Amino acid sequence: MSELAELAEKVVGWSRPGETIEAYLSRGTETDVHVYGGDIESLSSATTAGAGIRVVAGGRQGFASVGSLEVGALAEALAEARDNAGFSSPEPWVGLPAPDGARPAVLDLWRDELASYPTERKVAAALDLERQVRALDPRINRVESAQWADVSGEMALASSLGVRAADRSTACYLSVTAVAGEGADSKEAYGYTVGRAPSELVPTAAAGDAVARAVRLLGAAKPRSAHLPVVFEPRVSARFSSLVGSSLSGERVLKGTSLFADRLGQPVAAPGFTLVDDPTNDAAWGASCFDDEGLACRRNIMVQDGVLQCFLYDSTAARRAGTSSTANAARAGYKSAPGVGARAIYLVPGTLSPQDILAQVGDGLLVQSVSGFHSGVNSISGDFSVGVEGLLIKDGELASPVTEVTIASSIQRMLQGVVAVGRDLEWLPSSAAGLTLAISEMSMSGA
Repeated sequence: MSELAELAEKVVGWSRPGETIEAYLSRGTETDVHVYGGDIESLSSATTAGAGIRVVAGGRQGFASVGSLEVGALAEALAEARDNAGFSSPEPWVGLPAPDGARPAVLDLWRDELASYPTERKVAAALDLERQVRALDPRINRVESAQWADVSGEMALASSLGVRAADRSTACYLSVTAVAGEGADSKEAYGYTVGRAPSELVPTAAAGDAVARAVRLLGAAKPRSAHLPVVFEPRVSARFSSLVGSSLSGERVLKGTSLFADRLGQPVAAPGFTLVDDPTNDAAWGASCFDDEGLACRRNIMVQDGVLQCFLYDSTAARRAGTSSTANAARAGYKSAPGVGARAIYLVPGTLSPQDILAQVGDGLLVQSVSGFHSGVNSISGDFSVGVEGLLIKDGELASPVTEVTIASSIQRMLQGVVAVGRDLEWLPSSAAGLTLAISEMSMSGA
């Protein structure tokens, strides 16, 4: 048993008659390096450790956290949680989850290599990435940002109801933003590479991707307004998938802020659109054996062939809804109590390559980047209007680049209008993955 697990057991052992306790302990290290113009712009490295403790008694819940793993500090946090429970209102759905019998996936998410990787080599990797981008194409005017980021963390959880969980993982990435051209006509794009250890990163791929995507936007102009098919590149579709996934939160259903609250078992998207949250896929940035209430993570199919199958729940939201947890409890860290969250949302890949999809579309718009995603999307009504940059599609091939474009529709119509799902699943350093996705028609506002 690890040190964290032993401490979690100790806290649970302090429970009193008539109460249940949950102890969530974690510690980790993060490094972030930004370089610019051949020099270090910023470098930060932080190690955190602490505990979040929940106490439930008489239908009342109290929570407290402490930034220490010292036994005395844990005891003080437990006392504070008890005190907070006494001031809370009793609610029938309050309570900790009991073991549900699901077996955790066997995942290998830890790399000793990252834990021992010196900071000097992380800085060198970011500087080298910046140099690679500058050398690839004379049209690259500057490198806006080259970054190294990594995280190593472990957690342990124990509760009075018999839930036991322990997990650890490492992850790192390199990213870079290349700027092609000069002045008002300059265009930028980013590239990245993700892995669980430095040896899994491919800096040349990140550099080449950033340069190619920036250069192909040079000479972009404002196109004529039209209604046309739209193709999302993987990084754009990842944001769209994440948006849809957030609307499938059981918490949002209970609050009446989900587009799909009354649509369970009904078609909400085109056939072939299958959206899952699967933290048991070890390729996902958010892969994990357990959720943040200690239940075994599992593959949840939210939408299958266009039909809404389930919403995502933690134990509290599930009790309120009269259903079971989908093991989607998530925390921002030990300082917060759990809520509903997804770790690894993605569309199940289809069979078409990106070029196959362009050929199928014929004439349309390829969206490479999106701006105003949060301000231009109403996740309650479904209204969708965002600024984009990309390239027109002509006769199944990429044609002229476009800028100062707004595309608009609604989330509901976009889902029903999905006509092609690519096979090019791309994992990002986020809770969602992307692939090439084609939508039959959207409004494009230009000149």
